[in-house]
Amino acid sequence: MNRLIDGACRAVEALIALMLAVMVLLVFGNVVLRYGFNSGITISEEVSRWLFIWITFLGALVALRERAHLGVDMVVGRLPPWGKKLCMAASHLLMLYMLWLLFQGSVAQTRINWDVQAPVTGASMAVVYSVGIVFAVFAALILLLDLARLLAGRLSDRELVTIQESEEAAALAQVLGPQADPKERRP
Repeated sequence: MNRLIDGACRAVEALIALMLAVMVLLVFGNVVLRYGFNSGITISEEVSRWLFIWITFLGALVALRERAHLGVDMVVGRLPPWGKKLCMAASHLLMLYMLWLLFQGSVAQTRINWDVQAPVTGASMAVVYSVGIVFAVFAALILLLDLARLLAGRLSDRELVTIQESEEAAALAQVLGPQADPKERRP
């Protein structure tokens, strides 16, 4: 199951890169056409905005899988293993509840905006709100898999803290390798 999710995350990363490339081409092309030829790409702004929304949600999904979200682990990092497990279970249950709320709201907004046309492209505005559905479903799968691994006792002590305290610490851990813990190097 982990391989499947990791493969899906790599596919999502490729999709994000493609969306970013399209967004850059549209915006750059529009700037060149506007200032060089006094014309422009009419759909550029609208499509770029939609792509940015999708990139944000899909990037958050990949960050959830890679445990790359920033946070403060000052208390959780100092707890014994059973305390870390309890905090992780509680946080996953709370996140699953929040994802349920996001899912319900996104479904409602997608239904409301299904027949609403975007001003420039004429596409359904449901495209904007459907990303919440996609995010909620796949994030819930990731969280449920982590929760199942936690309950089965298949998480290492290091995996019990699901956030990174800083980007610098994460970069240092990546350079030093998985056995190095930057927290132990602090004075």
